[in-house]
Amino acid sequence: MQFEATTIPDVIRITPRVLTDERGSFMETWQGIKFREGGIDATFAQDNESSSGQWVLRGLHFQIQQAQGKLVRAVTGEIFDVAVDLRRSSPTFGRWVGETLSAANRRMLWVPAGFAHGFLVLSHSAQVAYKATDYYAPTYERCLRWDDPEVAIRWPLPPGVVPILGAKDRAAPGLKDADLFP
Repeated sequence: MQFEATTIPDVIRITPRVLTDERGSFMETWQGIKFREGGIDATFAQDNESSSGQWVLRGLHFQIQQAQGKLVRAVTGEIFDVAVDLRRSSPTFGRWVGETLSAANRRMLWVPAGFAHGFLVLSHSAQVAYKATDYYAPTYERCLRWDDPEVAIRWPLPPGVVPILGAKDRAAPGLKDADLFP
């Protein structure tokens, strides 16, 4: 596996080694020793999976307590995956990083606790799987507005296309009004 820091060093792009032959392919998606050596020392509590159609935007989500680190990958389709640093004490506070994850490139993204996370489906549909370091806690769940001008995420939306959002994402506050991490 190859581990590469993104423009926010705590967010790590993982490219697994894929073995292929006439039968198909095989890859490891998690191996504790390799991930620790790659800078990710995480214990996972929960696995999640979602299916979405094109231009669905899920996020930006986080938990203010029981904060979750997430290891994200696209099982089918293609997504633009985003992490926003919400740690006020961080030198990268308020900055974001985005990576294209797909079934074809098989990359994964490590989003540490203290970040908001979301993704936009670029393909006709996508199935996204992610491991989380803590349990889902609806009491602590928060959202950050996907199009907050202060964060200024450059979502790869074609001109005139408006993303499909859930109710909580439509009502999300911007950075200046959001609950944040110390």
